[in-house]
Amino acid sequence: MKVNRYSQNSSEQLLFQFFTYRIHPGRVSLSTLFLLVLGALISSCATNSLDPYEDMNRRVQAFNDTADRIVLRPVARGYSTVLPDPIEQMITNFFNNLGEPLVALNQFFQGKLNMATADSGRFLINSTIGVVGLFDVAEQMGLARHEEDIGQTLAVWGVEQGPYIVLPLFGPSSIRGAFDRAAAGSVFAPRYIDHVPTRNLVYTTWVISQRAGLLSTERLLRGDRYLFMRDAYLQRRDYLINDGVVDDPFLNGDD
Repeated sequence: MKVNRYSQNSSEQLLFQFFTYRIHPGRVSLSTLFLLVLGALISSCATNSLDPYEDMNRRVQAFNDTADRIVLRPVARGYSTVLPDPIEQMITNFFNNLGEPLVALNQFFQGKLNMATADSGRFLINSTIGVVGLFDVAEQMGLARHEEDIGQTLAVWGVEQGPYIVLPLFGPSSIRGAFDRAAAGSVFAPRYIDHVPTRNLVYTTWVISQRAGLLSTERLLRGDRYLFMRDAYLQRRDYLINDGVVDDPFLNGDD
């Protein structure tokens, strides 16, 4: 039976965001990510295991968690403390709006033409009436925000996910997800800001904003941190790729 197992506001969504915010893919080129995952891609040909690199992944995750605890979490807490909630929301809206064209493009390539048209409308409305996206006017007009990325498009086209990997600073991913990050980063608008200090400021604000928005989700972590993060990531990707409709073996009566 196909069911909507996770809502858009589920803990799996929040955890997926929490473990993928750390650094924007625009900071690393496609060739760099290719080198990072090439060895895993070659080795994966010899195994069908979902997580054949668990030992390595756990070490990388430990490094990522340390970097987060020492640097990003304290900065995010300071950011959230200093800025009023409405200003924080405006910054979040602004960066969400920057991603709308890529969302619409992926919907188009997945054959979701109605959604592509609607989300193109979201971008136009929020970029104009919403003052360059600071206000989500389109949401109030009934145009809900969606999440579509290159990884989802590749999945629709039949590209396999590949083994689960944890990338340094990037966090949980898969072979397919790593290329998604690199490709998305290459078209991230701030990447093309010529003034380097301004570009760095925009990137830094984006990372801190993402991290600050997830401070309240840390209490969801329970048990083995690594397994919790891995399962949250994989379940979230499954949810997105299947538009919220996933196989539930319990309802199907499978063992």
